[in-house]
Amino acid sequence: MPVLFSGFGNYFIPLYAGSTEVALPRVNSLSYFLLPLGSTLLLHSLVAEFGAAIGWTMYPPLSTNGMTMNTEAVDWIVLGLLILGMSSVLGAVNFVGTVLFEGALPGMKHITLFTWAIIFTAAMLIITIPIFTGAIVMLLSDMEYSYGFYDGAAAGDAILYQHLFWFFGHPEVYILILPGFGIASQCLSTSGSKPVFGGQSMILAMGCISILGTLVWVHH
Repeated sequence: MPVLFSGFGNYFIPLYAGSTEVALPRVNSLSYFLLPLGSTLLLHSLVAEFGAAIGWTMYPPLSTNGMTMNTEAVDWIVLGLLILGMSSVLGAVNFVGTVLFEGALPGMKHITLFTWAIIFTAAMLIITIPIFTGAIVMLLSDMEYSYGFYDGAAAGDAILYQHLFWFFGHPEVYILILPGFGIASQCLSTSGSKPVFGGQSMILAMGCISILGTLVWVHH
């Protein structure tokens, strides 16, 4: 995602929008510097004593039981994910703002397929990451302060975490692939020196992928 969405997006979105810079350059810089910080904290959990031992989904009660894992490692994971999520949301807001307010070309028909792919990806990030942020903050509250959001003995519900996690986790698959669709379409259009055949259908397809990908998390 840092390469396909943030990397290519930062380079090409201002060019395709007819602007010299993104709408919020300082926010863009903040998003960039948060990325290595969050990644470092996330990787730091690997060298913590015993490691996290909670799996990649962090399902409770495994992730909230201090008797079976190292709570310090989980703290680093949650903090790293919070910072990375903030970086992604700031970048997504910046891309959408650049297309809407910095574009020199009037009308939606001039927007390239790559730009549409970034817009749909940014929309999914803006919708889903705050939900995931709430999920892991409640997870941290359960582990450190025994709030009981996911503890059945305290009238909580462990399944709630699964709903919140997959509301982000399932769209994340399409968050990763949609920029690739946009890049491939743009390469075909540029190499062929003409618009991609069925470009409107491609835009509609990416929009449907974004909507359906966000709504079908329950099957997990």
